Amino acid sequence: MARGFGPGGGPMGGAGNMSNVNNYDPNRRKTKQPMSKTLRRLWKYIGVHGHMIVLAIVLQVLAQACSMICPKITGKIIDAAGIGPGQADFVRIGVLAAIVACFYLASCVLTYFVRKTVAVMSRRISYQMRRDVFNKLQSLPVRYFDERQTGDILSVVSYDIDTVNTSLTTDAVQIFTSLFTLIFALAMMISILPKLVLVFAVTVPLSILYTTYLTKYVKPLYRKRSWKLGELNGYAEEMVGGQKITRAYGREEQVIAGFGKKNQEAVAASTKADVAGSFMGSGMNFINNLSLSMVSVFGAMMYLSGAAGLGNISSFIQYSRRFAGPIREFGNILGELQSAMAAAERVFALLDEEPEKLDAPDAYKLENVEGEVTLDHVKFGYVPDKTIIQDLSLRAKPGSLVAIVGPTGAGKTTIINLLMRFYDVDSGTIRVDGHDIYDVTRASLRNSYTMVLQDTWLFHGTIFENIAYGKENVTEEEVVAAAKAAGIHGYIRRLPEGYNTIISAGGTNISKGQKQQLTIARAMLMDSHMLILDEATSNVDTRTEQKIQKAMRELMKDRTCFVIAHRLSTIRHADDILVVRDGNVVEQGNHEVLMAKNGFYAQLYHSQFESY
Repeated sequence: MARGFGPGGGPMGGAGNMSNVNNYDPNRRKTKQPMSKTLRRLWKYIGVHGHMIVLAIVLQVLAQACSMICPKITGKIIDAAGIGPGQADFVRIGVLAAIVACFYLASCVLTYFVRKTVAVMSRRISYQMRRDVFNKLQSLPVRYFDERQTGDILSVVSYDIDTVNTSLTTDAVQIFTSLFTLIFALAMMISILPKLVLVFAVTVPLSILYTTYLTKYVKPLYRKRSWKLGELNGYAEEMVGGQKITRAYGREEQVIAGFGKKNQEAVAASTKADVAGSFMGSGMNFINNLSLSMVSVFGAMMYLSGAAGLGNISSFIQYSRRFAGPIREFGNILGELQSAMAAAERVFALLDEEPEKLDAPDAYKLENVEGEVTLDHVKFGYVPDKTIIQDLSLRAKPGSLVAIVGPTGAGKTTIINLLMRFYDVDSGTIRVDGHDIYDVTRASLRNSYTMVLQDTWLFHGTIFENIAYGKENVTEEEVVAAAKAAGIHGYIRRLPEGYNTIISAGGTNISKGQKQQLTIARAMLMDSHMLILDEATSNVDTRTEQKIQKAMRELMKDRTCFVIAHRLSTIRHADDILVVRDGNVVEQGNHEVLMAKNGFYAQLYHSQFESY
């Protein structure tokens, strides 16, 4: 809804704020934070499912234990086979082989239940994070959405949360089981050939130094990848939504080129991050293979010298591979964690955004509104150094129709933003029925208004549901009456399903004029005492506009109505016309009075008809 205010001079929905999102700057939203802090915050989501984590860890440990005991048994099988012909104990070999098979089967079954548990836990965490993020979005001020691309925000809701959960839920269990595997394998190797364990006194510290160094290099790359993918999603969402304009202006090639650039930047960032991350795993593989080679060489020397048997050496090598596995996996897990941390930073950056200011502790509910609105020396700017509203004072009497006119960028829609408290004034006061709007609750203030914007908004659902959107327990008769008043009933009646006809998301299967009429019908159902129309009849033909204007004049009795109009012929009947120029009301009066002054309003009016 907020982006519908774009034409009014604010930073909404226009190209002017694209620079805020098109150039990557990892510092611009203060997302960087220590990994320990991010992990602590993530634990608030994971810890809720602690019982499932414990279950998954226990099952995984049991699965690993079943698997880890097998190398010891296979070493006994080798010893049972003997060295020469005729020395093998086949009965013992058969029994031991059956035991190994049973242990591996048990490990396989337990691993299945581990993965199932982790999958369920992951979905629950995803649900909770998405719910928190979406709830947070509902509490953020309009300014937040004005300054960001929709696709970039949606990227946090979808891609970043998926990245966090895919990595963390699996890795959280894997880390614990890897520690168990390391300890178990190390204990078994010490029990078999303690001298040969000294090989790892060299390779393990080398692995730690390698991963520590590479982590510092990889994390910023994953952070940049998340931002670039967010920008790509933002651009794609924007261009898909503007397909008709793109085709109408023949800008397909430019749009494709723009997407290609964004896509290339995202691919480059992803490739660089993935390549750097792959060094983590490949480097760890090299160190692990080096340790296995050293074990094989020194093990062979011990066998030749008679210091160790063939079965023990075989078991030790298998355990050394098990010991090397978690170290190798640690490199992969660390790479995934870097990606997850970068995504988590974006999620928490959104959750950390300042919500819309709370109502004052003593704020009261605005009730029994008559509709008197006054602005007294109001000053406002979207950014501190650029003031749009200079010194605005006006008074709208209850039940009056107040039109706000002026050139583009004069501050017409900005006035509406301030009336609704989408933005707060820098100085001055706004009152409704003598009550300062900063002393009443936002909800009661906004419920006192009904808005019809130039940019319509319809959701996927029936026509009846779209008209009845703003009012609970509405009857069919009320909806039909509103549709008749808006001049859309005849069109709806001719549809095959009538009021049960499904409208696609955004209302793409009906014309703009019909969408506007439906939003006007929706507004007519509201019981609010004040109405805001932002060029609400701009998308309907002259005949339909006349019908709507007549019906709305009848329905708006005893309501204060603010109309932003570009076509001055539509507001000739207004009780009061405010002519806004450079953030100030330069003229005020009804049409006849203003025309008689032959001032700025008269110039605007004549300029619209001088070509006829």
